[in-house]
Amino acid sequence: MPGGPAGADALVNREWSLAELAAAYAYPEPGTGALRPWLRANMVSTLDGAAQHEGHSQPISSAADMRVFGTLRALADVIVVGAETVRQEGYRPARARAEFAAARKAAGQGPAPAIAVVTAGLELDFSLPLFTSPLVPTVILTGAAAAPDRVAAAEKAGARVLVAGEGSGVDPARAVRALAGLGHTRQLTEGGPRLLGQMVAAGVLDELCLTLSPMLTAGDAQRIAGGPSVAVPRRFELVSLLEEDGFLFSRYRRS
Repeated sequence: MPGGPAGADALVNREWSLAELAAAYAYPEPGTGALRPWLRANMVSTLDGAAQHEGHSQPISSAADMRVFGTLRALADVIVVGAETVRQEGYRPARARAEFAAARKAAGQGPAPAIAVVTAGLELDFSLPLFTSPLVPTVILTGAAAAPDRVAAAEKAGARVLVAGEGSGVDPARAVRALAGLGHTRQLTEGGPRLLGQMVAAGVLDELCLTLSPMLTAGDAQRIAGGPSVAVPRRFELVSLLEEDGFLFSRYRRS
């Protein structure tokens, strides 16, 4: 992966190892006292702002993007995703990866990150492997008004249901705190755009890892974040920038 952190003295014109990528994308070191959750997002966008092509992100991705994708997952305690993305992308449980096993054990993490699904109506197929055979039980984040029969179905399938909002909606800030209460402080969201937009609006996003794909798709595909605009744009600062085969891998943190 040619390139290096923004401001680096020299470019590294070779493919980075997984260990080097893990070091480059490491979560902030915990401070003293109670551990603060850190929520990062990982998204991909084309040059003209599309987050998907024909409903999927894979066509605008690359092998290097998937290496970063896998590394970010391997560093996380939990992966937060919207129900629509689960349905569209055919989400499966996160898998254990031998390359990261020692590092996860040293950090006190389980063999793989949990998947946490944000859903108001719990309209999910609980017979899928995401619920029936994860290494770590899948978490459902929903509102207090969720239908009892759907909650029961989720729990019967082995999922852990957390109430993170009043009514039928989910409050992003409550969701972040609820996951941290389970010990999941290293948090990663992969969207979709609607969920990321809610997180941006709620001011809970700490970091954005954005892959800029050297492709143009036109059409009316969603951007990486959707929903109502914020009253004042959120300012983030560039932390690092990598490049491979025309793909740019940027990392921004909240200012």
